[in-house]
Amino acid sequence: MSTFGDGLDKAVQKAFTRPTPKSAGAQMRYLVKQYKGTKAVAQMLRISQRTVERYVKDQIKKPRPDLAARLETEVKKRWQPQIRAKAKEKAASTGGIVIDTRARLGYVAPIGSTDEDRIRHLTVALPPRHAARLFEAQEQGASDDRLREIAAEALKETYFQDGGRRAGSLEEVHFTDIEHLEFDL
Repeated sequence: MSTFGDGLDKAVQKAFTRPTPKSAGAQMRYLVKQYKGTKAVAQMLRISQRTVERYVKDQIKKPRPDLAARLETEVKKRWQPQIRAKAKEKAASTGGIVIDTRARLGYVAPIGSTDEDRIRHLTVALPPRHAARLFEAQEQGASDDRLREIAAEALKETYFQDGGRRAGSLEEVHFTDIEHLEFDL
């Protein structure tokens, strides 16, 4: 499970203009249309081609829980690609992204400052350049650790340094023990 990757995906999914297919048959038909055949869908979902065909024909209606989760995830990954792209572009160029988190945050700073890590609940609007970095790293397949580092750098600049108005000698921000993380466009 990728905390940051899933959070970014959920933020983009809020921009969808139509709901995703709900029934297993409708989801399977959508995937078959996207992949242009049942064989590719069967390989991707790790089930038999015959099982895919039975879902498409509504001969099977209720998938087991693990298959239902994979099916929903794969449909959401491919649902409304143009809307998804526009939402990312808007966040990366003009809108920015809002991060709402409850996590252990601290920083490395010169001696004499209170740099102890502590649990903080922050809701911070990050400028578009940080949204662009997050989405670009996600598209390149960055790990959750790398996405966390990018978010920590963004929080350092936006929250701790207030865009350069304070804490100029701040070196590094620690962003750990994440209890809650949500993004919004």
